[in-house]
Amino acid sequence: MSFDAKHFLKTVSEAPGVYRMLDDQGNVLYVGKAKRLKARLASYFRGALNAKTQALVARIADIQVTITRSETEALLLEQTLIKELRPPYNILLRDDKSYPYVFVSDRHPYPALEFKRVRSKRNDGRYLGPYTSSNAVRESLALMQKIFRIRNCEDTVFAHRTRPCLQYQIGRCSAPCVDYISQEDYRRDLEHAIMCLEGRSEQVTGQLTAAMEAASHALDFEEAARLRDQIQQLRRVQERQIVDTDASDADIFALAERPGGLCVSVLTVRQGRMLGARHHSPENGLDLAPSDLLGEFVSQYYLGQGRELPPEVITSHSMPDSDILQAALSEHAGKRIRVAHQVRGYRAQWQQLAITNAEQYLGTQLANRSQLSKRFETLRAALNMERIPNRLECFDISHSHGEATVASCVVFDPDGPVKSDYRRFNIEGVAAGDDYAAMRQALTRRFKRLQQDDGKRPDILLIDGGKGQLNMAREVLEEQGVTGIRLIGVAKGTTRKAGLETLFLETVDNTLSLESGSPALHLIQHIRDEAHRFAITGHRQRRDKARRTSTLQDIPGVGPKRRRELLKFFGGLQGVRHATRDELARVPGISASLAASIHQALHG
Repeated sequence: MSFDAKHFLKTVSEAPGVYRMLDDQGNVLYVGKAKRLKARLASYFRGALNAKTQALVARIADIQVTITRSETEALLLEQTLIKELRPPYNILLRDDKSYPYVFVSDRHPYPALEFKRVRSKRNDGRYLGPYTSSNAVRESLALMQKIFRIRNCEDTVFAHRTRPCLQYQIGRCSAPCVDYISQEDYRRDLEHAIMCLEGRSEQVTGQLTAAMEAASHALDFEEAARLRDQIQQLRRVQERQIVDTDASDADIFALAERPGGLCVSVLTVRQGRMLGARHHSPENGLDLAPSDLLGEFVSQYYLGQGRELPPEVITSHSMPDSDILQAALSEHAGKRIRVAHQVRGYRAQWQQLAITNAEQYLGTQLANRSQLSKRFETLRAALNMERIPNRLECFDISHSHGEATVASCVVFDPDGPVKSDYRRFNIEGVAAGDDYAAMRQALTRRFKRLQQDDGKRPDILLIDGGKGQLNMAREVLEEQGVTGIRLIGVAKGTTRKAGLETLFLETVDNTLSLESGSPALHLIQHIRDEAHRFAITGHRQRRDKARRTSTLQDIPGVGPKRRRELLKFFGGLQGVRHATRDELARVPGISASLAASIHQALHG
């Protein structure tokens, strides 16, 4: 079975993560990590490759990806999977005779942070670790030496110095070798570095913030500035590791559903480390609600398959009978099992990561060539067309109470979305909220250009709207003298539920009846949803550009106290500007929604 790399790469995320290459028997050939999955995987299918890589690519039948929140998490997960799966194309260690540690001597008045690889710890000092990657240890040590100015020279060099070395001159060492820093102050800096390596950087930041405020009150502005710089550097390296945050065991179930398909991703976490994600595509023959479907899946996953149960089961949707399921799982396992939907902290991060992986996998599956071909063929038959349509266009309108109205045009062909042909139209000169006039302007601009430039002509034109929008579209086509295009209006049903749309073919008196499970209807829904997404994105960009502000004073919900907490937490406005949404949400008094608003205001 040949692997269609072109279609696969269209749907791969740009996020960091881990990928597994499989052969036609489902065996894992290779496990790799990537800072940007799309770019890394694309490199396997273009350019000159060495003989080993060519042999690997020739055997690929499928590629599965697991999205992570950072490169570091991807590295840890990659090593876990390599150790578990032992793929033939990965470099495999024969044994683990020694492990990397960070060593702090207890026999020196000014100890250094040293990298050591030992089989077992001795009684000559403190050993931090073991760690999974020697490169990660060296990078962490370099950061600690840069932030806290801990010496990195050998003891023999230290003992014979008579003047500071270059490390002092560039701000990487406090020069304890020539007594430029007291033993007490050096030990304090060393302890801060050790606390950061042990994952207690929040405590360090709190202590440094208090010291910065004390120095400021004492008018020692030079010391306050130095501490502020340390705080800002710490904030940049305080990326929370959700693969190693806690010794918990949990399975996380996330359901993603779109017209024509659904996916349940199961994220496995053991001893706080994410071991990978598995994806399932169960049939929803009874058209169950997402919460009911997820409950059925979880019960079958454990009770029907006899799998080992972790202490926690986390789900992406609230399940109505979760208490019954929890009792059944607890009885089956002979121990208390917790089933939860509303979680916080690192569990919420695991939950979101499982949702992201489910959506990514489902998107890849829906873009599969065979499924697209089936959908286009079913649509051709439903419309009694002689040939499969080569180009479908769909228009939608988006605005907020008439503000920043944007019309979108998305294009599909038998290979899927043609994103290079997507277009947005900024609507001007129409009454606020007049969707009919907005649609008329967008369609007129589109088809006037078609007549002038002899551009690409759609076989089918989809209009997201009811009878009024369809009549407006037909009038525009007649005015522009455009013929030979099938016109379909997609009106949401009274419940606005997917599968209950009303389809108007050419006129409002001629409806097209398709079963809720019809591939043709799934194709129409897919295009309609993509047009809606593209319109909303354009509208938000236009609206936010007009509203964009650059100071904390102008952000709703950020008063003097919260401004003070933000500036204190990040050491100044520049630190706030560089903070991510997650980092902003860790400031006392700043909720996740307010953090998103602040980030949006500062960055658009």
